[in-house]
Amino acid sequence: MSGLTIWTYDWVPDMPRGFVRDLRLRWACEEAGLPYAVRTVPLTDKGPDHFAQQPFGQVPFLQDGELELFESGAGLLHLARKSQALMPRDPAGEAATLQWVVAALNSVEMVTVPWWFLGLSGPPQNGLQDWLKSRLDHMENVLGGREWLAAGRFTVADLLMADVLRIPQVRAFGDRPATEAYIARITDRPAFRQAHADQMAHFAAEDGRRRA
Repeated sequence: MSGLTIWTYDWVPDMPRGFVRDLRLRWACEEAGLPYAVRTVPLTDKGPDHFAQQPFGQVPFLQDGELELFESGAGLLHLARKSQALMPRDPAGEAATLQWVVAALNSVEMVTVPWWFLGLSGPPQNGLQDWLKSRLDHMENVLGGREWLAAGRFTVADLLMADVLRIPQVRAFGDRPATEAYIARITDRPAFRQAHADQMAHFAAEDGRRRA
């Protein structure tokens, strides 16, 4: 198989649509002008082929010719190395981009996801509220003083951080005008709007097939 292929689920319910993480890879490819195909694995009845490509049975995973990668962060960094639209090539700019990619995954998303998940059954009572508030307050301070996270321009770090922060429940947690302006600015980019529309259309098309 040649070229870039992004793997996602064949179908998901309404709630996660627009947030399934293959969107991150679609968005990066749109930003960089990299052509890609989309293929699917079943949401249910995961088979050995799925676990061979993604050992936790999740999506997305990425193929680039003979190279295979799982985890959205790894896929984003691979794509960033293919295009300066996603990451600069000077050592300082690349280092700044990499540190904010890791921060989005390790310092922010590792708090927002369990907070959101536990909140599905009621307000978390295990200290996650304070932890989340602290992390979001720190991000508000950072974003109050800059337009972009790294290198003085849009990078894959902004793509990932905005995707982590745009969860509606997270956006509604407190009053953070700098963060809200940042999310709105990043998600207004044509590449995001195209990737988001394509993901929504992908799952809607499966709705039609299932009703047929």
